[in-house]
Amino acid sequence: MEQIIFHIDVNSAYLSWTALERLAAGDTVDLRQIPAIIGGDISKRHGVVLAKSIPAKAYGISTGEPVVNAVRKCPHLTIVPPDHAMYEKKSHALMQYLSNISPDIEQASIDECYMDFTSIAHLYPSPETAAAAIKDEICSRFGFTVNIGISNKKVLSKMASDFKKPNLVHTLYSREIEKKLWPLPVSSLFMCGHSSVNTLQKLGIITIGDLAKANPAIISSHLKSHGMLLWNYANGIDDSVVLSQPVKRKGVGSSTTLSHDVTDRKEAARFLLSLTESLSASLRSFSEAAGLVCVEIKYNNFQSVSHQTVLDTPSASTETIYQTALSLFDALWDGTPIRLLGIRTSKLVSADEPVQLSLFDLNAKAPESEKQKKLDAALDSIRNKYGQGAVVRGSLLSPPDNDSWD
Repeated sequence: MEQIIFHIDVNSAYLSWTALERLAAGDTVDLRQIPAIIGGDISKRHGVVLAKSIPAKAYGISTGEPVVNAVRKCPHLTIVPPDHAMYEKKSHALMQYLSNISPDIEQASIDECYMDFTSIAHLYPSPETAAAAIKDEICSRFGFTVNIGISNKKVLSKMASDFKKPNLVHTLYSREIEKKLWPLPVSSLFMCGHSSVNTLQKLGIITIGDLAKANPAIISSHLKSHGMLLWNYANGIDDSVVLSQPVKRKGVGSSTTLSHDVTDRKEAARFLLSLTESLSASLRSFSEAAGLVCVEIKYNNFQSVSHQTVLDTPSASTETIYQTALSLFDALWDGTPIRLLGIRTSKLVSADEPVQLSLFDLNAKAPESEKQKKLDAALDSIRNKYGQGAVVRGSLLSPPDNDSWD
């Protein structure tokens, strides 16, 4: 039987997920229905548009452009900062649901995956019927929409899901590429970036069909092996398969480019706490604990330094990771103005994995650790229900009154 592959892609994931969280917290305005973006604040030096609503797209706003440019196009634009911990939870829930339909799932990014439909095709009248049912169930169950592309080739399923949006199912089988794929501009081809487009256009290649019919030797001479990849894709040639073996996360990181150069330790500590809260929430949402913590500093002269340490016991505790990060920062920082701060964790293990305590831990650390877990769980529960801003530490609202980093 010919293989059938679905590519499932969440429509404007960051914006849709943020809109749902805000509505659940009591907001009456749906970000998806107004000119809105997910991105950095205008005051941030590297703020870009991460996702946009359809009304925002009507103003010519594009994903990846600077926020300040987007505001020029639409002065009344609503701007919401990203919440990556929440996005990971939404993504995890979606992947869990899809895995119950077919075990052959390959997650390509936080908001998209491939599904090998071949082994379960006999359970449905047709792939199109199944895809429509999955799409509708996702909307009903989770509240957001997806596009699903169907093909006998992995790359073509990806291309199909990028056809007209939102909330639609498209097919792009090998037999359909001449009609559906070849008329499109070459810039629409998967993996064909600006540099490749410019090179191809100089060769008189404007559409994907032009590329498909071109001499592959000429394409290769100008774009090397990547040119051959593009030529193959244009002709629907792709032997890759869905890699259903789940890939274990190697680490979790969180960083921020600061709106101004930081020279004060207490201010740096507040940024580190904010980063730690996002990072540790992500660990807990995946039932993971980190065995290693690393702090990275980029100075205003663009020099980068980092320092790491292994934890005595893997942890997802905000307090534990925060205090470790502070110690690393203290040992690392030389007083140079700071442009970027980051925290990374690795050596991840399951949070349910048994922990071996020392004799000292038995009497001292264990009760405190259990208390901290309950506190973190309570905060996570409140934020999940009412939004990330429902509970904010006092130290993040105003500068500390003393030299404490707590």
